[in-house]
Formats: sequence, structure tokens, C-alpha cells
Amino acid sequence: MNTLIVITGPTAVGKTELCLSIAEKFNIPVINADSRQIFRGMQIGTAAPTPEQRKRVRHYFVDLLELDEYYNASMYEQDVMKLLYSMFKDKDNAIALLTGGSMMYIDAVCNGIDDIPTISDEVRLLYKQRLEKEGLTALLQELKVKDPQYYDFVDKNNPRRVVHGLEICHQTGRTYSSFRVKEKKQRPFRIIKIALNRDREELYSRINRRVDEMIENGMVEEARLLLPYRSLNALNTVGYKELFRFFDGEWTMEEAIERIKGNTRRYARKQLTWYKKDNDIVWFDAAETDKVFMYLVDKLTC
Repeated sequence: MNTLIVITGPTAVGKTELCLSIAEKFNIPVINADSRQIFRGMQIGTAAPTPEQRKRVRHYFVDLLELDEYYNASMYEQDVMKLLYSMFKDKDNAIALLTGGSMMYIDAVCNGIDDIPTISDEVRLLYKQRLEKEGLTALLQELKVKDPQYYDFVDKNNPRRVVHGLEICHQTGRTYSSFRVKEKKQRPFRIIKIALNRDREELYSRINRRVDEMIENGMVEEARLLLPYRSLNALNTVGYKELFRFFDGEWTMEEAIERIKGNTRRYARKQLTWYKKDNDIVWFDAAETDKVFMYLVDKLTC
């Protein structure tokens, strides 16, 4: 039976090098599952695969879209399923590898995503303007009235999620929560899910070190080039948001860097909380790569 290997885990845990080795061992490409690395111009701040890594192994869904192009988990599901269909067509024991840390993207491929209507450009522009003019608090209150069920669990600090709920209400006349039926889709291939983790202090140390390396590699200059596009959803991203506030004079460079580190650690905790709800995931210490390979070989020969 054809198999999709999924390798995930918190940011900076060490997924990249392991997945390059797996891809090389099985002579397969990497299907990237990172909702920010898919955009162009954000290579340093998103720790996207380097040109050297992309020479070693072919990567899909990296450096693909312009910053202002609309993209979501539902579109990603459709695009990945088309790719997998072409990779698995007329084969019985083919292997594909999907890796990344975007939780909703991985969930969309493994379990399917609800059929949410695509928002028109006019409605998207309307709510972009309303967010800028009225602010997040006002839109949250509107969402509470129009879709209290979605309001109860939406991330109230994420403007994009809040606005999307209102966009759906406006365009369809139905609540966003009415579309979220969460019926798991059956896939015509086997899925092996693996997550990597490390001791918390070690993970946090790696996060801090990665941020320092990003700064050394030119992230400040990259963010400065992206400053004119700061209102775009693609740039509502840890690292860029903090540097934009440094450019505005709100924080010193040192404060911005510490905020990036703290917010990245917070995001890693959020990722771990999400993954630990998935009983299909098998966990490995990221340093024990030999055990991961042994597990994969064993599962693939069953």
C-alpha cells in the first residue's frame, strides 16, 4: 500500500536534517507543510530550506507564492492531494514525505478539512479596511454576536482568524461554525505520523540560538525590505512583527530580539499541545535519528 510519512514537531526541534536524510534514503522529495515558507521573500525569518538543501532534495510548496496571494489550509489540502495522486498513480508501494510545523496544514492533509467557501476579493478588502479602521476589539464583539460558537474557541489574538469568521458570515449568511463539521476523510493511502521532541531546556536553547543565527544571517535587512507589506497576512508572523515594532521605534533591537525568542518559545508550546492530542502520532527524541529510521523501515516492510 502507498504510504505518506509525516514528520512534525515544534519549531527548531531538528526536523529539517532528519527529513533530508529520509528523503535521500528513499529517493523521494519533501512536501513542505509550513504556511509561511510557501511565500517568497521570507527565507531567513521562516528558516526556509536553503538553496543547498533544495539542491540535495526536491522540495514542494517552498518559495511558491507572492506575499499578497491568498492561500489557506483548504487550498493546501487540495494541492497536496493532487500531488500525492500523481506520485502514487499506478503504484502499490510508493512513499511520500510530508514535513513541517503548521498544524492546520498537516491536519488538513491527514484528516481533511471542512468545505469552507472561498472569500471574494471584495469581502476580503471590506474586512481588511474594517480591521484597520475599527480595530480587533470591535470585530471580536461583532463575531460574538454573529457566531458565538466560533467566538468561544477562536484565537482572539489572531486578527486573521477573527476576520475570517466574519467574512464567512457576511458572504454566506451562515455562521463559520456551521461549516466546521470535522468529519475525518478517508485517504487512499497509509499514513505514518512521527513527531520529534527534545528536553524543554534544550529546545528553548535551540530556539534562542536559531533566532541569533537569523539575525546574524540578515533577518533585520530582510524585514526592512518587507516593511511596505507589513499589513499582509503572510507577515503576521513571529519575527517580522517584532522587528516592525523596532523599526517603528517602540522597542530597541535587543527588546525585539528577546520578544522574538519568547514568542517563538510560546509558539513551540502551542504546537506541542496540539500534537499531543493526536493519538496516531509516535514520538521520538530528535537526537535519536537511528530509532526513527528503524521504526520507519519496520513499518514500511509490514
